[in-house]
Amino acid sequence: TQLRLRLTLPASAATPRAMKLEVSPRQRTQEAEQNEGLEAWKHPKQLCASLGYGEEEEEEVTRMVPPLNFGMVDDGVFRSGFPDAANFRFLASLNLRSVVYLCPEPYPEQNARFLGRSGIKLHHFGIQGRKEPFVGIPEEMIREALKVILDVRNHPVLIHCKRGKHRTGCVVGCLRKLQKWRLSSVFDEYLHFAAAKARKTDQRFMELFDTSSLVHLLASQC
Repeated sequence: TQLRLRLTLPASAATPRAMKLEVSPRQRTQEAEQNEGLEAWKHPKQLCASLGYGEEEEEEVTRMVPPLNFGMVDDGVFRSGFPDAANFRFLASLNLRSVVYLCPEPYPEQNARFLGRSGIKLHHFGIQGRKEPFVGIPEEMIREALKVILDVRNHPVLIHCKRGKHRTGCVVGCLRKLQKWRLSSVFDEYLHFAAAKARKTDQRFMELFDTSSLVHLLASQC
């Protein structure tokens, strides 16, 4: 499978393995229910009325605007900063099945309503957003998030934190290591999204992250 990204990467980046699983009858039923919810977003004015949105919220929803720092990671895997109402119609167009949310705060009610109406499952991993030098990235929580992302039954999936830079960048960077990317290419992608806010501690974490306990999950989906 040819990897697709919104940014240009060095030729040295390795091509990730395909992630495929058989679709069960139960999953087909879930897909049908999700499609029914997503169909409603083709008629945003009626949907806004059913959700009790006011004129200002309705105006935001009817536009097609991607979230902050949005990008494609792989087939069926996306990343971004925190979406708001202005992004809902765009997200609906992705036919998302899951959202991996990396902040500790409860999911906003408006966003939760959008997920529920669209049949999207929320996977919440509460990683604290800390600045250097007081940084403690919970490795086990990163592993659990990756298990969700690696399971194609959760695709299409959106990974997001607050700005789509540090927590999201670390998760994606660890995924790239699992996909056998060169470390220089992992860092290039991280820096593309983090820009001036890049943290050496994030890069150190990705460099030292041990993928051995997750390799079997990737192999089982090839």
